[in-house]
Amino acid sequence: MTEAYVGLGGWTPAALGRPGEVLAVVTAPDPVLSRPGPEVDPTSDEVVQLAADLVATMRVSPGCVGLAAPQVGVGAQVFAVDVTGHPKALTVHGTFVLCNAKVVEASRWKAGREGCMSVPDLTGDVKRAGRLVVEAVLPGTGDPVRLVTDGFEARALQHEIDHCAGLLFLDRVAGAHAVYQRKVYL
Repeated sequence: MTEAYVGLGGWTPAALGRPGEVLAVVTAPDPVLSRPGPEVDPTSDEVVQLAADLVATMRVSPGCVGLAAPQVGVGAQVFAVDVTGHPKALTVHGTFVLCNAKVVEASRWKAGREGCMSVPDLTGDVKRAGRLVVEAVLPGTGDPVRLVTDGFEARALQHEIDHCAGLLFLDRVAGAHAVYQRKVYL
């Protein structure tokens, strides 16, 4: 694998070439949240628009650091992430959207508290990898990427990849003792 394949290669949401529309976020138990989404053609007009919509919706949602297609009612392997400015973030790649993402390396497992816009009243302790390597393709260009990250950004990526696979963070908690009523609403 070449170094050019590591990182986002300068990709930003501007590469989508269009504005996004703010979409409604669906909440559990909506069935779209529990169905694995199919892989997508990252260069199709529908996927490029979906990518722009995910970024627009994420940006207007306070405290949101990631949003997957199933969360806006679309069964597809597409999600947006941006942990910029989050106090727990170590590595930060800015705002990005990935399609058909796969975890290829995961290590340094650690439990941490998670919440989700699609499960607005609960949080839970979930064990996730603290170091992560993901391979995916970028919407619009279809360019392959290999993203190496850690800490909070790694957690956010795993959370969104789970959404694309039809899983909520509640599916990953150790049991009822690791689920909590949300105390702060953003």
